[in-house]
Amino acid sequence: MEKHKIIIVEDDEITSLNLNMSLQKQGYRVVAVCDNTMQAKLKISSIQPDIIIIDISLEESSDGIELAKYIKENYGIPFIYLTSYTNDSIIDQAKLTEPYGYIVKPFDPGSLHATIQMALFKYEQEHQREESLESLKVDKNNLENLLYAKRTSSKPIVNFGDDYHLDISLCETFYKNKKIKLTKKENAFLRLLVAQLGSVVTFEQAMNYVWEENGATENSVRTLVWRLRNKLETDIIKNASGIGYYIEDETSA
Repeated sequence: MEKHKIIIVEDDEITSLNLNMSLQKQGYRVVAVCDNTMQAKLKISSIQPDIIIIDISLEESSDGIELAKYIKENYGIPFIYLTSYTNDSIIDQAKLTEPYGYIVKPFDPGSLHATIQMALFKYEQEHQREESLESLKVDKNNLENLLYAKRTSSKPIVNFGDDYHLDISLCETFYKNKKIKLTKKENAFLRLLVAQLGSVVTFEQAMNYVWEENGATENSVRTLVWRLRNKLETDIIKNASGIGYYIEDETSA
């Protein structure tokens, strides 16, 4: 097993000693043991651990929660709470920091190991998803370049489907030279499809390009496609089941 670096932030000497011993027996590398937030911040900055275990009740207060907020805002390192609290108000405050797990005192070594492994796994999955979404983002300038590459003449016109064309300069779509009235989001999605004729526009690409605000879902995309299909004269938008949508590139057929 890879020796993940762990920082323990616990002001009870016996608990921190037991944690340290237990973690090292399980193959983890404890790189620092801190008993206050100031010391923890310095160690986190210099060491950059893989995961941090934080006692909620540092210095007999909720300083552990404040430390967690600091970590979340400045480092994005996963952290797990160590707690003996059953107070609902304290737990509710802790939830807002979105910890990767809770360990209840007195801790069980097996549960400790399982919680850490699940936290590391969840963090890795989130990190990979963020990287994947970043790679799927379509830059607006890049999209314009893709559209211009689709032209068949010097005019800013891209033909697609049967009798459709997109006027790049006007940002408008026509069917048999008659303009189709589209909303801003419908127009953006259609431009995305045309820029990638013959290739699938995934749900993730659509959500990242069409929706400037957060909160879009796959159902948002499906609803947009349904509205767009109702405005188009023919059924040119094809389904790629569970992945997204595409328009066939007839020039390469």
